[in-house]
Amino acid sequence: MILLAFVALVVAWLVALYNGLVRSRNAYQNAFAQIDVQLQRRFDLIPNLVETAKAYLTHERETLESVIAARGAAQAGLAAAKASPGDPAAMAELSRSQGALDGMLGRLMAVVEAYPDLKANQNMMQLSEELTSTENRVAFARQAYNDSVMAYNNKREVFPSSLVAGNFGFKPAALLDIPADRAQVREAPKVQF
Repeated sequence: MILLAFVALVVAWLVALYNGLVRSRNAYQNAFAQIDVQLQRRFDLIPNLVETAKAYLTHERETLESVIAARGAAQAGLAAAKASPGDPAAMAELSRSQGALDGMLGRLMAVVEAYPDLKANQNMMQLSEELTSTENRVAFARQAYNDSVMAYNNKREVFPSSLVAGNFGFKPAALLDIPADRAQVREAPKVQF
């Protein structure tokens, strides 16, 4: 009877550890979904920004096309990461593609600065403000995701959860980092009119 009670206690303890790992994994996947929402919002703003600028920047066609191409690559990176949130390769690709898009947006904003009429355009001002707001939301969502990933990774690596995690295939999740060599990406693009 005592042996049966001990076995039942051990099984309940293992189930609790397993369920805790599942909850942590679901938490970081939900946090990634918030990044997805904000990046989609960002992707939706970019064509409007480019269209508004197109009338003023006819001879800057290369810059506009580069922004659109970077947006497409960033969307592909997001799709890969969405298919496997936390996967190190997918998160690295998302980070790289977002960094490239940030660089192109920065280049576009630098070009916009040279055109006073475009800077004063009401649509451009509103889109730029929305883009800045979205960049802030992306940063907050990324921080929440990284916090959830850290909690999950801590939970799966500490003893005795590590025994359960190893036996049930709980793989480590990757953080969404900004490349260290892209310091300008660490801040939301500054848009001033």
